[in-house]
Amino acid sequence: MSSSRIEELKKRRREYKKKKNQVIYGLLCILIALIILIFFIYNNSLYSSFWIIGLLIGFVLQRSRFCFTASFRDPILVGSTSILKAVIVAFIISTIGFGFVQYKYLTCENINIADIPGQLSPVGIHTAIGAVLFGIGMVVSGGCASGTLMRIGEGFQLQLVVLIGFIVGTILGARDFNFWDKVVISKTSIIYFPEIIGLPMAMIIQITVLIALYILADWYEKHNNLMSM
Repeated sequence: MSSSRIEELKKRRREYKKKKNQVIYGLLCILIALIILIFFIYNNSLYSSFWIIGLLIGFVLQRSRFCFTASFRDPILVGSTSILKAVIVAFIISTIGFGFVQYKYLTCENINIADIPGQLSPVGIHTAIGAVLFGIGMVVSGGCASGTLMRIGEGFQLQLVVLIGFIVGTILGARDFNFWDKVVISKTSIIYFPEIIGLPMAMIIQITVLIALYILADWYEKHNNLMSM
C-alpha cells in the first residue's frame, strides 16, 4: 500500500473519530439531568429520589446490556445465555426479596390475598395470550420496554417508532381495560401458592426451579460453544 493511501486512510479515520465525538452531547445531557433534579428538589423531593433512581437504573441497563428480549432471543439466534442467566439471577434475588415482604403481610390478621404485593393476579388465559403477543412484539421490534428506552438514549432512531407503538398500545389498553376486566380478568380466580403449600415451601420450589434453569442455560451455552468449535 502506498504512503499516500495510508495517509488518506489516517485522515478519514481522524475525521470519523471527530464526527463520532459525543462529549458535548454527554455534557449537555448531564446538564439537563441536573436542571431537572434541582427542579424536583425544590418542588417535590420524592420525585427527585425517583429521578436519581431512574438515572442509576438506566446507567446500569446501558452498561450491562440487560434486556429481556435479548435474554430469550440470544440463546436461539446466537447460542449465548449470558443475559438469560442474569435474568434468572435477578428472579432469584427478587423471589427472596418479595418473600420477606409477603411474609410481613401474611403475619397480619384478616389480610386479603389480592392486597399482598409481588403478585401477578389474577392469572389466567389472558395472561398467557398477552405474554405471547408481547413476546412476539419484543423480538420483532428488537427490544422490550427498558431496552427500547435504553437504545433511544444511545441514538437508535428506529426505536422511536417502537416507543410510539408502546404509547399507542398503552393508551388503547387503558381505554379498553374495563371491558376486558369485565369479560375475562375479573372472572379469573386468584391462585396464591403460599396459601396452599406455605410461603417457605413456595420460595424453596421457585428458587430450586430457577437454579435448575440457570444450570440448564449454562450447559446449553457450553454445549453450543463446543459444537461450533
